[in-house]
Amino acid sequence: MPKKPPLARQQPPSPAPLTPIPPPGPWRRKGRAAGRKGRWGRAGPIVAVAMLKAVGGRHVACAVSGGVDSAVAALLLRRRGYQVTGVFMKNWDPLDEQGACSVDRDCEDAYRVCQKLDIPFHQVSYVKEYWNEVFSDFLKEYELGRTPNPDIVCNKHIKFNYFLHYAMDNLGADAIATGHYARTSLEDEEVFKQKYTKRPQGLFRNRFEVRNTVKLLQGADLFKDQTFFLSQVSQDALRKTIFPLGDLTKSFVKKIASEHGLHHVLKKKESMGVCFIGERNFKKFLLEYLEPRPGNFVSIEDKKVLGTHKGWFLYTIGQRAGLTNVKDAWFVVDKDVSTGDIFVAPSTNHPALYRDLLRTNRVHWIAEEPPAELVRDKMMECHFRFQHQMALVPCVLTLNQDGSVWVTLVKPTRALTPGQFAVFYKGDECLGSGKILRLGPSVFTLQQGKNREEAAKKEDIDTVEPAT
Repeated sequence: MPKKPPLARQQPPSPAPLTPIPPPGPWRRKGRAAGRKGRWGRAGPIVAVAMLKAVGGRHVACAVSGGVDSAVAALLLRRRGYQVTGVFMKNWDPLDEQGACSVDRDCEDAYRVCQKLDIPFHQVSYVKEYWNEVFSDFLKEYELGRTPNPDIVCNKHIKFNYFLHYAMDNLGADAIATGHYARTSLEDEEVFKQKYTKRPQGLFRNRFEVRNTVKLLQGADLFKDQTFFLSQVSQDALRKTIFPLGDLTKSFVKKIASEHGLHHVLKKKESMGVCFIGERNFKKFLLEYLEPRPGNFVSIEDKKVLGTHKGWFLYTIGQRAGLTNVKDAWFVVDKDVSTGDIFVAPSTNHPALYRDLLRTNRVHWIAEEPPAELVRDKMMECHFRFQHQMALVPCVLTLNQDGSVWVTLVKPTRALTPGQFAVFYKGDECLGSGKILRLGPSVFTLQQGKNREEAAKKEDIDTVEPAT
């Protein structure tokens, strides 16, 4: 059993209450999310206070992570005249494992951002909640032979659930904000007018209970767009969320940070590790929590054993197997949890890596649950991805009675992986997502079946007696 995390450390002190500050120089707020207010001039404290009163002293709790995106998000909210509180979420305890963790450094960087912007700073600990609702599921998925995406699960349960409730119930905020590159169909003022409610989760939402649903839309920077990671967020959370970076590009965000002296976060490397855990030797990390389960690497072509491994959970479909006793690179194409075998193929584009059919669990639909077209026709055309920055692939969804869908892709796609999320799009709208549970046959398997069929036909023809 995984060990339980220790208690969180004491929170650092909060700085003085908010004092409105003037913009330091010319400023252009762009696009829909900026409210189309035009250009800032050089303004004094009286102007800033007047602006704060003009927006009714709206209070926004902004998640600050110690990175450049959340720092600029807080800055932009401040520049719109809102009362802003920075909140750092501690979801992983560095004392809970061997090795180093950057959480304390990130917290210090977030605190410095809040000092720089002259906004209150709060630290909240969700170590226990993260362990129970994200990390335990993360380990379970690996034990089942799947490859989970904890970032999507973390956003669903921690940032857009526990943090949302903390901001509304404890801080008295009117809305929350994050540094995600995403947009919604609501203007800021519409967000502030939304009622804050806690709804019980059912199989489907009542179509007549939720009117004027909020849509989740891709960010202006399509390369950086993070709607993929928000595809499990609830409708109620989106109603109370502002995404200040939705209309901006990453390069422009960095420029804003530089112009406003946020150099300590601008110099930091982009976070690429597991949500709130960071970058590390991932195999070694997993083996701190899961017992080794040795097995064989088996060739998918001739079933020959090519080597051994310490556990199927250490490998995911599409990655290099790292075989030491063969000359060329071999790639993982499938896993058999019952035997511990990992099947490998001798090419990164081997047909055993390509499939065009998958099934999800019950899909979480963001705006319409399920979409009216899918309910009416039992089928719907849209686009699909299962990795953050992969190109969108056209597909057809077929709705099942339990809320899951079959996804038929217009062309075979490399390394479809159980445990990952199938995220669906129509135009610039993110419709929602479902976890991949089953895969259809690979191109290699279909080719083998076709070859056997043709061989059987040829054998039948050869054995037919000639007519006399």
